[in-house]
Amino acid sequence: MAVQVGSPAPSFEATAYDRTKDGSDDQFPVLKSEDFKGKWLYLYFYPMDFTFVCPTEIKAFDDALGDFEDRDCAIVTCSTDSHFVHKGWCDASEELAGLKHPMLADATKRVSMDFGVLLPDKGIALRGSFLIDPDGILRWSNVNDLPVGRNVDEVLRVLDALQTDELCPCNWKKGEETLKV
Repeated sequence: MAVQVGSPAPSFEATAYDRTKDGSDDQFPVLKSEDFKGKWLYLYFYPMDFTFVCPTEIKAFDDALGDFEDRDCAIVTCSTDSHFVHKGWCDASEELAGLKHPMLADATKRVSMDFGVLLPDKGIALRGSFLIDPDGILRWSNVNDLPVGRNVDEVLRVLDALQTDELCPCNWKKGEETLKV
């Protein structure tokens, strides 16, 4: 059963690859959902390393990292590959060489299963996107099929809308009026 918006997000704990710590003993930290309490978290899943659509998404979200940080929102990406495969992919890819956000390794597939994005027959995750608020409540989710990449601007638009704590009409953008009742 998929996690429900408005409910506590599933907790997670898994080893990650953090390229910002490259060359140090800290490049494979264990990340826990509790590490993000008190701030927003954008957790997004992708099918697997060494593929074609995935690096375009990872690079685009990494390029927008400052926009997320300006909104007090951390970014973590996740696939069912191991943290060693994540490192190998980043080492081999010009696009990912400067990656600044961590890659969670869901080798047990537990995190993907808990968030409802695991394709068990393939052992990979769909392109799931989840915005979790500072209290650990899932506030937004979106899942794309394997061949279709996400839109960074839409994730930021939804994050902005959620952070207003007001009613936001269709196509609302930051700076526009919210609905008054």
